Amino acid sequence: MFRPVLLLLVLAAMTRPAYAEEAPELSPELKINQIQVLGTHNSYHAPVDRHILAMMDGRLPSMGKIVASLPEAARRQFLIDHPNDVSFSQALDYSHPSLTSQLDLGVRGLEIDVNPDPLGGAYSDPAAYRLLRAQGVSDLLPFDPTPLAAPGLKVLHMPDVDFSSVCPTFQSCLAEIRAWSDRHPGHIPIFVMIEAKVKSFPILPGSKPAPPFTPETYNEIDRTILANFPRERIIAPDDVRGSYPTLESAILAGAWPSLATARGKVMFLLMTATGHDGAADYLIDHPGLKGRMAFMDSQPGQDRAAFILDDNAVARGADIRDEVAKGYFVRTRSDIETYEARINDHSRADAAFASGGQVVSTDYETQAPSSPGPYLVTLPGQGVARCNPVTASHCGR
Repeated sequence: MFRPVLLLLVLAAMTRPAYAEEAPELSPELKINQIQVLGTHNSYHAPVDRHILAMMDGRLPSMGKIVASLPEAARRQFLIDHPNDVSFSQALDYSHPSLTSQLDLGVRGLEIDVNPDPLGGAYSDPAAYRLLRAQGVSDLLPFDPTPLAAPGLKVLHMPDVDFSSVCPTFQSCLAEIRAWSDRHPGHIPIFVMIEAKVKSFPILPGSKPAPPFTPETYNEIDRTILANFPRERIIAPDDVRGSYPTLESAILAGAWPSLATARGKVMFLLMTATGHDGAADYLIDHPGLKGRMAFMDSQPGQDRAAFILDDNAVARGADIRDEVAKGYFVRTRSDIETYEARINDHSRADAAFASGGQVVSTDYETQAPSSPGPYLVTLPGQGVARCNPVTASHCGR
């Protein structure tokens, strides 16, 4: 039986143009470590209530006062990670739109903090809101605990204090990224940094220690990734290692996949705030990351070395350039704890892009309502990806 409506739908599907390939000027032969993209830091981060910020400023010292109290060796490391004297409220005074909006803007590096919650509800009743309500504060920012009730990895910065997220569960964050990826099949690979929140610091009366990160938590990370992305859409350590004896030997030999084979895919990068070895339990039963879905923050010389977190391009620009030139994949930052935005200083951003770090992350991919000034960070050239200034000698088709 002839159905003209069905025929029209079929013809429309046949003639509908395919999604345009992003950055078509880039040679398909470029390796993914030979491009550079813009990322966002704590990409899920929603505004912190002003009452919480004021309360915490009264309880915690500024970065400058913290560093002044440290021994010399600890002081040097602290200043690399936290180079500016800002207050607690200033450090947390940034926010991002939805992950979808960020991807639409051209962001191709996202960062998601994951917190264990095997029983569910661990983060549903923040201590800061309990304290403020007890003091009679009623004009708090809305907070919906419903998505936090079920067991599963939760996405937030600091339990009880900085707990609002544009995608409150790891599952919902990944589902949003997958949906965007499905709609844009020719996209530049998306680099998703996962920070394992391996330490919690109960700093308020009534705060409870967060559930501990365990080897099973790392397995849950991989299961959640595979529940949202088919294996063929993931760039995993096994794909890069191939027949090389170690992951590091593979990347030093230039074995990263080409841009042509990486389009439409996602690569996961695991890190912690406690140093390169902070997520060592991810290696249990998976030596050298065999069978794992994420690359792991590392140092040159380690068998698993491929991805390096090296955020301070002002202090460590030469080191980052050296790491990138050797083949490592580096995330660095264009601004840290809102300081650069407050003085409208792009020198850190300039250093980050010049370093060749493949993902340069910012808190200011757009000017949020809380932005302290006109500060804005875009990838040089205004595209979604560019040739890496350190590694790519040939860029065009």
